[in-house]
Amino acid sequence: MNASATTLQQMRPLLPVRLLNGCGALLDRTRIPVTRALAPDLIETAKRRCRLDDFGEGDFFEALSRLLESCQREARLNLIGKIALRTDVLQTLCSRLQMERDRQLYPNIAQQEIREPLFIVGLPRSGTTLLHSLLAADPEHRCPLMWEVRSPTPPTVADEKCRIQRATRSCKFFNWLAPGFRYVHAVGAEVPQECISLMTPTFMSDQFDAMYYVPSYRAWFFQQDLRPAYEYHRRFLQHLQFRRAARRWILKAPTHMFAMPALLSVYPDALFVQTHRTPVDAMASVSSLVTILRSAFSDAVDPVTVCREAIHYWSATMDKFLNERDRLASKRICDVEFDEISRDPIAAIRRIYDYFGWSLSKQAEQRMRALVASHAERQPGNHRYHLSQFGSSAEEVLSAFAPYCQRFGLSPLSGEKLSRSLRDSALPKAQKRSGLVSITGTNGESDG
Repeated sequence: MNASATTLQQMRPLLPVRLLNGCGALLDRTRIPVTRALAPDLIETAKRRCRLDDFGEGDFFEALSRLLESCQREARLNLIGKIALRTDVLQTLCSRLQMERDRQLYPNIAQQEIREPLFIVGLPRSGTTLLHSLLAADPEHRCPLMWEVRSPTPPTVADEKCRIQRATRSCKFFNWLAPGFRYVHAVGAEVPQECISLMTPTFMSDQFDAMYYVPSYRAWFFQQDLRPAYEYHRRFLQHLQFRRAARRWILKAPTHMFAMPALLSVYPDALFVQTHRTPVDAMASVSSLVTILRSAFSDAVDPVTVCREAIHYWSATMDKFLNERDRLASKRICDVEFDEISRDPIAAIRRIYDYFGWSLSKQAEQRMRALVASHAERQPGNHRYHLSQFGSSAEEVLSAFAPYCQRFGLSPLSGEKLSRSLRDSALPKAQKRSGLVSITGTNGESDG
């Protein structure tokens, strides 16, 4: 491989994957009628498979129908994409049925209290993943793991080893399907999971938009009241907490910035860490990630469209979030810069603990340092990207994110120190409003 090439340029499906999708494309050209995935059919299939019929409170039929229709008309799924969509929807429906049965079998699930959960937010690819993993290493903390989100039932330790093994096989299959994705984002059965996955059973989740090109579903989703999705998010946390409790939940998803009123209506005592990175690098990185992810399910992914959507969505989301965060007491949200996380992650962790008045035990710090060492060993295969691949420019991104950059004094270019002039003019105001602690440093090589 060319060491100077970007990760996206190096991505190519394996020959068996290309052959399988080629056969699917050939079948499409024959115009032989293909059975469409319809919500009523999939719902009935899930009921028969599980021998259950109670999905619990909350309606999801319209959301599922709109998702399937958008995938059918717009996503241009290849054969593997069609199989993956049907498989994932059925698995999600079955999990919802089984979780409702569990709540009836174990009434104490509904009694679980979720107190002061910490949500890590910020632009995607701004160090949120590394921060999430490090905070989750504290035995006092709890975060959703990939395997337990994929197989939440039963809500006990029963079959735990088998469930982990099944999730491991699923991860290995995905790595075969999209070789090299592990350099973009961590994939593993026991890896902390973004908590938007806890909203997936409502079929109102950004997870689908990341996997498939679904503009009509996306437009509908952005107009919805997401409180029901966050209520299910809480039900899912109760399910996981019943199996194994801890002092504090550590949760992470950049998209929470889009729906703060809904989140706070369900978690009124939530705490937040916001990570900060120049949007120029963040938009290039997330565009690369989404392009590579969608390419596993479609042979017609347009990187320019991906980037254009990312800039529009995340700049609007950030503007909305900054207005909402001003309503929070400064003691409830701690700001951490990407450079700080990259340069000295343990120091960043200590500052977060000090900010919220938590105690960092020697055991927790040792586990975190081991994770940092493991992360450093993976650096040679880190994620490489460039904004020019996506038909955009630094000027376009900075214009879209101007209020955010000015408020937090973010450097416009990768690898530069924070702009002194922007810091002097913008940060004092930001500090008064948000309690920001400013840090200088050079940009790291990993997205974290």
